[in-house]
Amino acid sequence: LFQGIVLVAINPYEQLPIYEQDVIYAYSGQNVGDMDPHIFAVAEEAYKQMARDEKNQSIIVSGESGAGKTVSAKYAMRFFATVGGSASETNIEAKVLASSPIMEAIGNAKTTRNDNSSRFGKYIQIGFDRRYHIIGANMRTYLLEKSRVVFQAEDERNYHIFYQLCASASLPEFKDLGLSKYLDLPRHRL
Repeated sequence: LFQGIVLVAINPYEQLPIYEQDVIYAYSGQNVGDMDPHIFAVAEEAYKQMARDEKNQSIIVSGESGAGKTVSAKYAMRFFATVGGSASETNIEAKVLASSPIMEAIGNAKTTRNDNSSRFGKYIQIGFDRRYHIIGANMRTYLLEKSRVVFQAEDERNYHIFYQLCASASLPEFKDLGLSKYLDLPRHRL
């Protein structure tokens, strides 16, 4: 088992010009350590090792709520799509993350640190062809906090979908969902 480089990134909570197309090309083909630490340097190393060793590579993006994990994953996907020559053909970043609004409604909740905190873990698998162009991707998710369904700490809320369903209970379309019987449960904090 090879353990590679570690990058510690800080979410600046604003857009910076360090993730543009020209920066991707600057990191493409470079060796780790030749340039400043960057998510593109990590992605380039994984891409090079995949091509050289013909073995699967993994990039683990970890951090606390609001740390920018999803954004870092998007930047890595943008790098792969660009250096693989498939950015304009597939728009992989947009396609892989197209399910995000649905996932956020179902799997995001209010925590004491973040009003829209994802309670999902995400595993994104990107497939490459023999020329190392992206040919597809798959996102698997798993619920991290099943306990939140029945209990919330002070100043926190359940999953957003719970409140969206409660707010729409009076709409005619709600009856078709077959959820009306569940509204007789003890009242939750809204």
